[in-house]
Amino acid sequence: MSDIKKVIRDKKTDLNPIWIMRQAGRYLPEFRKIREKNTNFIKLCLNSNLSAEITLQPLKRFDLDAAIIFSDILILPYGLNQKVEFVKNVGPILGDLNFDQISKSTENVFTEKVNSVYKAINLVQNNKLTENKSTIGFVGAPWTLLVYMLNKKSPKQGLEKSFFENDVLITEILKIIEKFLKIHIKNQINSGAEIIQIFDSWAGLLDNKDLGKYVYNPTSSLVEFTKTLGVPVICFPRGIKDYKKYCEIIQPDVICIDYEIDPNQIAKNIKIPIQGGMNPQILLTDKENLKKEAKKYLDIFKDHPYIFNLGHGVLPETSPSMMEYLVKIVKDY
Repeated sequence: MSDIKKVIRDKKTDLNPIWIMRQAGRYLPEFRKIREKNTNFIKLCLNSNLSAEITLQPLKRFDLDAAIIFSDILILPYGLNQKVEFVKNVGPILGDLNFDQISKSTENVFTEKVNSVYKAINLVQNNKLTENKSTIGFVGAPWTLLVYMLNKKSPKQGLEKSFFENDVLITEILKIIEKFLKIHIKNQINSGAEIIQIFDSWAGLLDNKDLGKYVYNPTSSLVEFTKTLGVPVICFPRGIKDYKKYCEIIQPDVICIDYEIDPNQIAKNIKIPIQGGMNPQILLTDKENLKKEAKKYLDIFKDHPYIFNLGHGVLPETSPSMMEYLVKIVKDY
């Protein structure tokens, strides 16, 4: 059993497993080489051999405790026939959402369309490099996917004014998203994913009064479903203010925290295993500062089941040598 599973299942506090969000990707020269030849990002995610190879790249370099599949949360709208493309220096751009079309989507057609993701998970899970390590599958949370599918781009510039106008449509789309997320989770688990992480990257956009409808209810349903398949769930509601309430309502096995939250408060208020926290910007500073910041999180959570990670994905400018140093700090702690 991997150290991550021991922390989750047995609530071990004497282990310091580490994996990093976006550990497979943009900061690694070997990834950039593959990316240069494969300019269509979605196509790259759906190339099972390359996706598996990219997933394993960080494990060849660093003593990490998990492989997270190289894929994207927007594989879901793609599988539902919404156009998805990634534009350099802009991010994801989605086509118009055809409600009639997505409401007629079937499990078979969806699974067929994104089947390469499941093949890649299987390749990773059966690779020697992942022995005694966890293979992590993931999905976007219903709210975050709703944002991309209706907004058709990243909401960094805010949501379209008309976003909440058609309440009936939103409710129906959420149901469809939830249905296909469950299919996507089940397929990943059947292919060898031992942990599922749910990324709610835009949870922080909502007012408290809207969290029940858009975050708590649909995410609870996914967490419950995943647990019935015997697999633990990590939730990452980025930007949410009240992690304690979130944990009480949604009951994930692990809560992943972002870097804007006070880790001392989390250690005091939350009993379940914690993951993450450190600001990815720290990896762009120097080794002394990195050691100080990493140790801060390790000290705060030393008597708490804790999985070391960042409070968001590793940045493209990060030097692999800093990543190597971080893994060493955590492993030597």
